[in-house]
Amino acid sequence: MTTPMMQQYRAAKERHPGTIVLFRNGDFYELFEEDAEVGSRLLGITLTRRDKDIPMAGVPYHAVDRYLAKLLHAGHRVAICEQMEDPRQVKGRPVRREVTRVVTPGTLTEDDLLDPRRANHLIALIPPGSRTPAGLAWVELSTGLFQAADVPRERLSDELLRLAPSECLCAEAMADETATLLERAREAMPRLIVTPRP
Repeated sequence: MTTPMMQQYRAAKERHPGTIVLFRNGDFYELFEEDAEVGSRLLGITLTRRDKDIPMAGVPYHAVDRYLAKLLHAGHRVAICEQMEDPRQVKGRPVRREVTRVVTPGTLTEDDLLDPRRANHLIALIPPGSRTPAGLAWVELSTGLFQAADVPRERLSDELLRLAPSECLCAEAMADETATLLERAREAMPRLIVTPRP
């Protein structure tokens, strides 16, 4: 039997594929199923069970930034699912919850989650054609700096290493070609996340 709360959780996972969902439940952000197993391993938190068969782990709401930083540092995308109502005011139905934010390594803006010694670039890459250079755009969301350039194929790896991005966006249709282009950069930046988008 699936509880209404677990239905909310699964709906959030379905709407945000490829993310770990931090699901607010009272004074904790809880992780369920595969997210709980990943979270337990990466965050060093206890793996328990909900309703005897659903893997579950949780972190206190007041310490969530510390755990969020660890998940992002490990290369995960995280969806924050908040309670949108005061549970004390809700009678006879589940508390309404919504994903209020999706955080990725390249979209951080909080000072306490960023390394002040380095930029946190989010890049978008269009692979070069046979006669055209690569299209490269990068943004540092915490400062608002945005730049773009055409980069010849032979200089692309060097430019990527110079920028040292946290995350690379690429078109889904070009994901394989982009991954091939990023091989050299990924050797130097093993935590670089590649996010294919429509």
